[in-house]
Amino acid sequence: MDQLFAPWRIEWVERDGDGGDGCPFCTLPDENADRENRIVARSDRCFVLLNNYPYNPGHAMVIPYRHTGEYTDLSDADLLDHARLKQRTFEALRTAIGPDAFNAGLNLGGAAGGSIEDHVHTHVVPRWSGDTNFMPVVGDTKVLVEALDDTYDRLHDAFSQQEGATVGDDDAAVRVRFD
Repeated sequence: MDQLFAPWRIEWVERDGDGGDGCPFCTLPDENADRENRIVARSDRCFVLLNNYPYNPGHAMVIPYRHTGEYTDLSDADLLDHARLKQRTFEALRTAIGPDAFNAGLNLGGAAGGSIEDHVHTHVVPRWSGDTNFMPVVGDTKVLVEALDDTYDRLHDAFSQQEGATVGDDDAAVRVRFD
């Protein structure tokens, strides 16, 4: 695949607290650096993280705080919170970037394509009519039209407008509460 220059990614590569021996989905939420780590929203049991290697602009993951690779290990409370935060993520992405549709799914286990297979997470990928064109199909190159920091700002703002959402400051994830 062709390589495109993406200077904003050096911040991710050189960041402190990359999880070391731990799971990044467990360590990132504890670092108190939501914007830097691209955690855009949090609920009681889950959080929303922008994917550092997005398929499309706005590619996010909804991740339970509970560390498990087995979906069946999640409690009813975890599952409900996860499902409700996915709903809020769809809503925020519609507001922020206006996609035509979404792909949403789980890669459970390495053979399913999961790069982090020991911590359940759901990918939410915004889609637009015609978003697959000659570049990835023929040119073997993916073009992203927006920097992750700009997507973060737009999605953060959209989450903050939702009912019951609270914002401490622009560097902290939006706190999402459910009825």
